[in-house]
Amino acid sequence: MTVRVVTAAGAASRDAAAIAAGVPSRALMRCAGTAAAAEIARRYPRLVRGPVAVFAGPGNNGGDAWVVAGALAAAGADVRVAEAAEPRSEDAAAERAAARALLGDRPVEGGERIVVDGLLGTGASGAPRGAVAGLVARVNGMGDGGATVVALDLPSGVDATTGRTEGPHVVARLTLTFGTMKRGLLVARGAAGAVAVLDIGLGAHALLDDGAPELVDAAWVAARVPAIAAAAHKGNRGRLALVGGGRGMAGASVLAGRGAFRAGAGLVRLVVAPESVAAVQAAAPEAIAAAWPGSDDGWETALGAADAIAVGPGLGRSAATRRLVERLLSSYSGPVVLDADALNVFEGEPDALGALLGGRAALLTPHPAEFARLAGGDARAASEGRFEGAPSLARRVGACVLLKGVPTVVAAPDGRVVVSAAGTPALAVAGSGDVLTGVATALLAQTGDAFAAGACAAWAHGRAAELAGRTRRIRGTTLDDVVRALGGAWPAAGGKRPSPPVLTELPAVGRGEVAQ
Repeated sequence: MTVRVVTAAGAASRDAAAIAAGVPSRALMRCAGTAAAAEIARRYPRLVRGPVAVFAGPGNNGGDAWVVAGALAAAGADVRVAEAAEPRSEDAAAERAAARALLGDRPVEGGERIVVDGLLGTGASGAPRGAVAGLVARVNGMGDGGATVVALDLPSGVDATTGRTEGPHVVARLTLTFGTMKRGLLVARGAAGAVAVLDIGLGAHALLDDGAPELVDAAWVAARVPAIAAAAHKGNRGRLALVGGGRGMAGASVLAGRGAFRAGAGLVRLVVAPESVAAVQAAAPEAIAAAWPGSDDGWETALGAADAIAVGPGLGRSAATRRLVERLLSSYSGPVVLDADALNVFEGEPDALGALLGGRAALLTPHPAEFARLAGGDARAASEGRFEGAPSLARRVGACVLLKGVPTVVAAPDGRVVVSAAGTPALAVAGSGDVLTGVATALLAQTGDAFAAGACAAWAHGRAAELAGRTRRIRGTTLDDVVRALGGAWPAAGGKRPSPPVLTELPAVGRGEVAQ
């Protein structure tokens, strides 16, 4: 099932739509709480046999927590509850009364091994205050002492829309979020831990058509990456030309070539500065090495019969680079991926770049600083405004935009937007973007679809980082590990899906944790 990435308002509007269609609000609360309780019991069967601490706030998130408390108690768990204040809604008050009938009035003692955070929900903003702030500190203290902290919908103190934390906030090992993925969870991955989206009965209302992007997952990718036929040969698996590798930067082209081969490309030409040809031939013997041509009419020969090209990795930023990119895009009218210096040389001139692209299948893959140079503004604003900025630039240049970062946003000029949250900080190293460029170009050659190529490349690249980090800490994972893991990152069509009620899930990353 498709999962949408929503703001706090988007989450509320989906609940409201379901309620308006006849689903009782209390039924949604009970679905959320019972699904969360079942998932906690499934993931931590040994721990729930010991005492469980539930922290309930005064809002509907607290109501969810009371449902969890009652469901776990009914299943035989020893549940203790700490509440910040009396419930504010009738639904939450009713669930508190129902749970109290099972639990009695046992206070949290501090030695519990499972801690459930239901203090603040998606409607909260700003720093936790008063009794809630005190209980947030208590939750974190228990987590620091070795307890497993599970947050309901999002960790208390994390803004559901922005991921910002303006004061104390819960740091969870697992977040069980309801019906949709909240934007803030994708930004505040270090606080959220592993994330599972649970089906709570919103049905079609979870897919409300309000422009919220889809979350790319294994099933999304498997449906769009073409299989390699049994009778395939190098000519029909995708023929690429990757243009870059200026003086002293041959490695960028080599990394892009390795990414392309790991994405199934059949033939890769690395078109580099003349002084880089020998280095490229030595480092990537499986690729064809060619030098930048000395004249405009030499590009056809240099590129070969490429199904798609990439321009930028290691190209260098200069007036000569600008002329090279202009000549190349004028000479070659096929699908193209532009990265790094191929974007930097159009600083402040997105319209000029759009004119050169001419509406062809094209993908731009900037990081926030490159995005800011091209579109205007600064890198921090580009990063924080990624959900709006990527679609805006895509419309302006008439090309798909893959804005790298946490999370990655991919936008098409026709308004389609998806989000990939795969990946770990292992990708935060020089050369990582070059590998991504190679992967995206291979997929573009194979599909002709710049939007699908960008989204699938972002997910597979991120998934490779997760796989590479399974046996070591992120600090010890190298880009070579990621490139090797790319071979195993591609999901099989019709592959294994999460077990209900889980719709999709993300592994824990950040704070030095190993991705699972």
